[in-house]
Amino acid sequence: MEKIEHIGIAVKNLDEANALYEKLFGIPPYKTERVDSEGVNTSFFKMGASKIELLEATNKDSAIAKFLEKRGEGVHHIAYAVTDIKAELKRLKAEGFELINEEPKAGADDKWVAFLHPKSTKGVLIELCQDRE
Repeated sequence: MEKIEHIGIAVKNLDEANALYEKLFGIPPYKTERVDSEGVNTSFFKMGASKIELLEATNKDSAIAKFLEKRGEGVHHIAYAVTDIKAELKRLKAEGFELINEEPKAGADDKWVAFLHPKSTKGVLIELCQDRE
C-alpha cells in the first residue's frame, strides 16, 4: 500500500454535504459522479495529496443506504492506493484478511476498487484503489 487515497464519508443529502464541505475547505468538489453498480452518487474534494469522498445512496438497497440506516452519517471507509490491486488482494487473503471482493471492480474516480471486510480489520472498512489507466 502506497498511501491513504481518500476517506469516504456517508451522507444523507449530497447537495447539502457539498455545500457544507465547500464552506469548510473553501473549494468546490473537483468531481461528482454517479456509480450505478454501487447505488451511490459521489463527490470528491482534494486538498494537496488528501481527498475526501462524499457518498449518497441512490436506492434503499445500497451499502451506503444500509450504513446510514444503521449508523447515520459519518466516516464510511478508508481507501489506500495500491499499484497492483490483484497482487495486493492475493497477499492480504494469504495473510488471513476476509475479502468482500475477490476481484477488483470499476469504482468512482477512474479506479479499480476492492474492499476488505471490517470483521477482519478491527471494524474498519478498507478499500483498495488502483488507477484504471
